[in-house]
Amino acid sequence: MQLNFGDILLGTLALFVWAALIWMFIAVFGDIFRRRDLSGLAKAGWVFLIVVLPFLGCLFYLIARPPWEERSLSPGGGERTDFSYTRLSAADEIEKAGKLQAAGSITPEEFATIKEQALGRAAGK
Repeated sequence: MQLNFGDILLGTLALFVWAALIWMFIAVFGDIFRRRDLSGLAKAGWVFLIVVLPFLGCLFYLIARPPWEERSLSPGGGERTDFSYTRLSAADEIEKAGKLQAAGSITPEEFATIKEQALGRAAGK
């Protein structure tokens, strides 16, 4: 049996589609089971729908789920929406630098530089 370019292209396309489907199922199942605003029965219903009607089930789930902005951090709410890193306040940075200076890890000049930078960022907010 001899493979031509079309067979190789179709095989590659089929492999890509299967990988995308598996990725989609894992992402949707992960989202369903991470949500805290769905009851166990609702989760079971979504999983059943996705297993029985994979494409339509995923499509319906993605349409019906609340947007990220509406999910809250409350105990009954959904997932965390704030993915930004927390920055120390200027007072915290200065306090930390003061402890480093007291321990001898940084010089007074370095402390002054850190203090100026922290105050400058706080003033720029």
